[in-house]
Amino acid sequence: MPTPMPTIALLLASNVFMTVAWYWHLKGGMGRPLFLVILLSWAIAFFEYCLAVPANRIGYAGGWSAGQLKITQEVIALGVFGAFMVLYLGEPLHWRHLGAFLCLMGAVGFMFWGRS
Repeated sequence: MPTPMPTIALLLASNVFMTVAWYWHLKGGMGRPLFLVILLSWAIAFFEYCLAVPANRIGYAGGWSAGQLKITQEVIALGVFGAFMVLYLGEPLHWRHLGAFLCLMGAVGFMFWGRS
């Protein structure tokens, strides 16, 4: 079975683009017209798709199920969003964020449990 690192690396990079596409406008962009924000976000999200689609194809070809790919993507998304939230938006981390992350890690464990 191929190593999962290309899949994880591509999912990580794609989530950086998607987080920026969805949330960049919350700081400094709220005064911009919504239609312009949507167009800019779509342009950013294009690059997310260019990374996420190959990540899923590589992972699936490597033996991961669709469920495993999705739950892995969700955990990565939460980690990327946490960093974005703190570093870009300036919002503090709270114990609830850790609890949510631990619950997702439990979901990962259930999705991969018993799979070779």
